[in-house]
Amino acid sequence: MGIKIAMLIIFFAVMAGVGVYARRHTSSVDGFVLGGRSAGPWLTAFAYGTSYFSAVVFVGYAGQFGWKYGIASTWIGIGNAVIGSLLAWVVLGRRTKIMTQHLQSRTMPDFFGERYGSKALKVAASMIVFVFLIPYTASVYNGLSRLFEMAFNIPYTWCVIAMALFTAVYVILGGYMATAINDFIQGIIMLIGIVAVIAAVLSGQGGFMNAISEMSQIPSDVPLTAGQPGAFTSFFGPDPLNLLGVVILTSLGTWGLPQMIGKFYAIKDEKSINTGTVISTVFAIVVSGGCYFLGGFGRLFDGPAIYDASGAVVFDSIVPHMLSGLPDILIGIVVVLVLSASMSTLSSLVLTSSSTMTLDLLKDNVIKNMSEKKQIITMQILVVFFLVVSVVIALDPPTFIAQLMGISWGALAGAFLAPFMYGLYWKGVTRAGVWAGFISGVGITVANMFIGFIESPINAGAVAMAAGLVVVPVVSFITPKPDKEKIDDIFACYDEKVTISRKRSLQE
Repeated sequence: MGIKIAMLIIFFAVMAGVGVYARRHTSSVDGFVLGGRSAGPWLTAFAYGTSYFSAVVFVGYAGQFGWKYGIASTWIGIGNAVIGSLLAWVVLGRRTKIMTQHLQSRTMPDFFGERYGSKALKVAASMIVFVFLIPYTASVYNGLSRLFEMAFNIPYTWCVIAMALFTAVYVILGGYMATAINDFIQGIIMLIGIVAVIAAVLSGQGGFMNAISEMSQIPSDVPLTAGQPGAFTSFFGPDPLNLLGVVILTSLGTWGLPQMIGKFYAIKDEKSINTGTVISTVFAIVVSGGCYFLGGFGRLFDGPAIYDASGAVVFDSIVPHMLSGLPDILIGIVVVLVLSASMSTLSSLVLTSSSTMTLDLLKDNVIKNMSEKKQIITMQILVVFFLVVSVVIALDPPTFIAQLMGISWGALAGAFLAPFMYGLYWKGVTRAGVWAGFISGVGITVANMFIGFIESPINAGAVAMAAGLVVVPVVSFITPKPDKEKIDDIFACYDEKVTISRKRSLQE
């Protein structure tokens, strides 16, 4: 117990210390929200990766999808690395940095307002962010409850409050730069932790080959496989179609999430994009691939501890049960690992929410002539507000909020992915097309929550994103075209001439 508590004290002390160190970057709005757009490749890549993967992935998703799909759940981690990280950086990274800097936009709603010349779109986008990031923020705490109960026997309430308190300290003190530096430290912990945990868990099962052999003997409970053994070690698992839906939502979804796209706004230079692409992809392979690979062995730990009173599997209890037999030092590492994953995501979410509310909703709409200092103070106050609200929800989540947590990712990505991506590449996107994308993304996921025409909320989110990719261009083709002169001026940023060193280009 002494070792575990000491690790926690050191962890929290370092987080707070970084907040104090990064205070010099918070003298301006750009500094507080984007770190002055000067984050290097390592900070940006780790900030992207740690915002991507939280306790929801390590405890919830890894347990749930590992139980359903066996070893094939590793494909989710591979999809996260290739689609959610590599392609996201290649397709969106450079263009996002160039256009958002040209438009002087600091948030995703701000981008919609400037790119499409509509304050109404900016306000609507900020409201979508507000509504769907709050429950998503609350869900980040969920993965911690059982782990802390297993490791410390302390009330979940104190864990949630302490986590929110320390997150508030370093985000308020140091803004984006504090979160980026802490994300880097937390990312290192996550990389080391996941490798150590996988090795320990497989060693306890007699090694990798023995664990695979035992998994291959378990009959599948999916009707399609008729109870045949071996499904949980097969290439695509017992249910490939639903597995594909999970891969699409958790991978392509990052392309439309404001807390993820915001990392591209803050990139420093060309080298940061190229290096950051590689670092981010490797990080995702190790962390996400490792989480789902570990979860894939969940059925080897079948026992009373993972079932509720009605006999149903409690997915959030699978991974904690897998880890309960590890040595104290490894349990301490796991707790710090999950804390790192959660706090990095939490800090990114509250910074995104507070900056969006201040810059896109309150400034000029509710509060006129907001000075630079007043904007920063407002964002700091809202950081506290969002953390308090998320703590209240996390401590006593009502049923509808629990449902909303499940669809928040799908609603945000479904609404924003298509209008944002097309807006970076295609001059022909119209305001009506963007409105159609917002309505279809939010409409499909919310309607499915009440009507249930798509059985899985994960698949509903994937359908919402796919619908946006079709709806936005179709509506844009049949509605009045935007002003050509204004659009040409916006896209002129891509054609500006720059001088670079010979080592960066072979062209004369």
